[in-house]
Amino acid sequence: MSASAPTVDRAALLAAYALPDRETPRIRMNFVMSLDGAVTLDGRSGGLGDEADRLAMGVLRTLADVVLVGAGTVRAEGYGGLRLRAENVAWRREHGLADSPRVAVVSSALDLDPADAVFAEAVGRPLVLTHEAADSERRAALSAVADLVDCGAERVEAALVRDALAERGLPQILCEGGPHLFGSLLDADLVDELCLSLSPLLVSGGAGRIAQGLTQHARRMRLVHALPAGDLLLLRYARAR
Repeated sequence: MSASAPTVDRAALLAAYALPDRETPRIRMNFVMSLDGAVTLDGRSGGLGDEADRLAMGVLRTLADVVLVGAGTVRAEGYGGLRLRAENVAWRREHGLADSPRVAVVSSALDLDPADAVFAEAVGRPLVLTHEAADSERRAALSAVADLVDCGAERVEAALVRDALAERGLPQILCEGGPHLFGSLLDADLVDELCLSLSPLLVSGGAGRIAQGLTQHARRMRLVHALPAGDLLLLRYARAR
């Protein structure tokens, strides 16, 4: 068996990652990690994944109302327009959803280039989630390419991020990082699911972990599935509440 060939297909993944309902606000994290805990390879997460990981990411995006990502991850990973494959667009249409989930970027400093691909190549107008005290000049520049939403007075508050998205009809939130955004959501106990691709690589070096929070907490999770895909393992955990 080829280690690079997925042993799961799109239909199986749509069933495996199916949501219990679309009304209850839900934050689902999606990360890829090496066997020794590295979240990046050569500074990016993409080098850790394979075809099966990309297939799972496509399915998770298909099921989401919005893809939430931190500004640092936008810059590091080179986010462009979030375009789904034709079969995933068709699935969304059949289920009464827009052709693509919206993109929401969390940024306190608003240090984003309005000409960046995440805006210039966007399928739909992105959201930028910030706070009331954010720089006014940067706010004005980004307002030309995105809808700015304040989620706090002097800092971005995680609970207000979730509430702001739900109020805009986007309760099914897929968060793709980075680690500091994941940590802030954990600090606020807002993570409902972790979908983790365990890559069959040993990386070593100084790569960080998938979550970097302000405080240390033990959050009990329960295993929903563990799907082998070649040598990669697709894990889905849900919060044990």
